Amino acid sequence: MKKALFVVTSCNVKGETGIPTGFNLAEVTHPLEKLEASGIEVTIASIKGGAAPTDGLEDMSDPVIAKYLGREDFRNAIANTIKLDDAKVSDYDAIFFAGGHGTMWDFPNSPAVLKLVPEFYESGKIVSAVCHGPAALVNVKLSDGSYLVKGKNVAAFTNGEEEEVQSTHIVPFLLADALIANGAIHHNSPNWSNNVQVDGRVITGQNPQSAASVGEELVKLLA
Repeated sequence: MKKALFVVTSCNVKGETGIPTGFNLAEVTHPLEKLEASGIEVTIASIKGGAAPTDGLEDMSDPVIAKYLGREDFRNAIANTIKLDDAKVSDYDAIFFAGGHGTMWDFPNSPAVLKLVPEFYESGKIVSAVCHGPAALVNVKLSDGSYLVKGKNVAAFTNGEEEEVQSTHIVPFLLADALIANGAIHHNSPNWSNNVQVDGRVITGQNPQSAASVGEELVKLLA
């Protein structure tokens, strides 16, 4: 059985603003549905472990979100995430970083992220992320000192989307700009459109609308 490690933020406040945040439920549940339907086992981790905060933006009319929140095993999984430091690359075939604004504070410089992602990639495994999840990839360097994203086609939450949600001056940096600064080839699609980029074993998606498609691409590469 193939196994994937889903990683969510442990950050529940947007910097010093006091505005609550966390991970985006759609960006976990939609890819999760695709993987589970294909028999892929998923473990959910967070930066600190334990209960992971959601961003409160879930649409309860979304049948996928409603389905998973109705499942006790899923609720237990997000209430008892494993600490990312405790995850072993050898146990998984892919790593996936879900978004939500919290990621912008605790993903980019997480020692666990900076250690594990190169290990996944350099051992021939899949690295994937959606929306603000690619914040995990911004500062990752491979063993040769180059940035993982250098020369890679990627998608991530765009400057236009950040502006539309009025967070341009709240986030510590603009995600698309940071990826480009470290050599990524960022593909910008209209706000809230489904945009997924697959570059070898790196899969990235632009926004919540891209989450299910990222899951589909993960399934393809894991098959």
